[in-house]
Amino acid sequence: MDADVIVVGAGPTGLMLAGELRLGGAEVIVLDKLAEPTGQSRGLGFTARAMEVFDQRGLLPRFGQGETLEVSPVGHFGGVQFDFTALEGAHFGARGIPQSQTEAVLADWAADLGAEIRRGCEVLAVTDGFLNGDHVEVTVATADGVRQLRAPYLVGCDGGKSTVRKLAGIGFPGTEATRAMFLADVTGLDLKPRYLGETLPNGMVMAAPLKEGVHRIIVCPHGAAARSADDTVTFEEVAKAWEHITGEDISGGGAEWVSFFSDATRQAADYKRGRVLLAGDAAHIHLPAGGQGLSTGVQDAANLGWKLAAVVTGRAGEALLDTYHAERHPVGRRLLMNTRAQGMVFLGGDPAEPLRRVITELTGYDTVRRHLAGIVSHLDIRYDVTDDGDAAHPLLGRRLGRLPLTGPDGKTDTFRLLHAGRGVLLDLVGDPGLREAAAAWTGRVDVVTATARTADRGAVFAGAEAVLVRPDGHVAWTGAGGADGLGTALARWFGAPAEG
Repeated sequence: MDADVIVVGAGPTGLMLAGELRLGGAEVIVLDKLAEPTGQSRGLGFTARAMEVFDQRGLLPRFGQGETLEVSPVGHFGGVQFDFTALEGAHFGARGIPQSQTEAVLADWAADLGAEIRRGCEVLAVTDGFLNGDHVEVTVATADGVRQLRAPYLVGCDGGKSTVRKLAGIGFPGTEATRAMFLADVTGLDLKPRYLGETLPNGMVMAAPLKEGVHRIIVCPHGAAARSADDTVTFEEVAKAWEHITGEDISGGGAEWVSFFSDATRQAADYKRGRVLLAGDAAHIHLPAGGQGLSTGVQDAANLGWKLAAVVTGRAGEALLDTYHAERHPVGRRLLMNTRAQGMVFLGGDPAEPLRRVITELTGYDTVRRHLAGIVSHLDIRYDVTDDGDAAHPLLGRRLGRLPLTGPDGKTDTFRLLHAGRGVLLDLVGDPGLREAAAAWTGRVDVVTATARTADRGAVFAGAEAVLVRPDGHVAWTGAGGADGLGTALARWFGAPAEG
């Protein structure tokens, strides 16, 4: 075998997955058909939950802005703006981070961990053996000719036109594009910032400064027909659409690059077929409302990476991988629902005005603001983590936010405990029985005795004296005294206990 896992696609999802796999001890090769990164950045930030995922791995300082990135407390749902901090810990995510920077950070991190990133490598074929055999064989075109690579698993992180998805025969049902929208990084212009978009009679526009002399603009004219994926777009076309909507002439400027996107909405029927898996845009495409695409892909990778690493290194059985589709497919389905809804509200023109007014009224209610903020920030995701589906404790299946702790070595927090990519059994009361119960999973789960703030013990931990946290930050078990059920949870998520 050439590696334990072959990942196709060196975008944010593929690179995040590569790092997660390496933290779990898996050998990984990342293939990308481009000889070099394009440097273009469709995304300009990430959601609050994706920001947490990066924080869980200690990656925020790599963005060059310390551990605090610029965030906005104000976000929107379909262009209806409101304060996201109605939901504790929520905000509109990190702003002003070009996707090219996110990719560079993740590429350096994955390489530092030992991932092999091969560029200029295009996947041509995948053998049928991935359905019933013990490995996947991939035919790859390289600068030195056609090569064959083999690995137990192949993961397609190669975008909405995913070659891996097509070669694996995985269906991609959904709705066709109904409109075209333009994207450009323009130069030589002094534009009014429109960070969250401005809806006008002829369409919607967004504008945000990227760097000195460069603005990112998005132009969504009403009535612009869907385009073929093979079409190209010019700056002149973008400038004409901008003037049609805003009345402003920007034709005297220029553009570093221009592109277009659509409201096509599709989701892979299966995130796993045999030994082939999908993540990121290869698994779901949608209107880019609220920067959720990159963020969802990163969370796909954080969910899959530790599970796949545990399987390929023999620490866990194949059944663990089935939880990837079970957990992430519903998340993707809900993502498509919320982005379609936002598209109707934001881009529906005059017919959608009554709906916008209703949503505006509803955001006057705290419960509604919390609900909508949870959807867009992804902080509301909850997995079914128990064998019998009983999730009585409010933390079960939910992510554990960043909370300060005091441990034997001093001050720490819940995210720092996850930097190594292992599970964490957090003992809040110093119960030696917990350490004894988890001893057979040493090396897979870190047992940490620490105290939390009194307020957090009541409001967040809700009476729990111990919590088992998966490497992706989601809580898999809570205990109110003793270790009842802990062994079952450890075996389900971290494999059979070690003998002896």
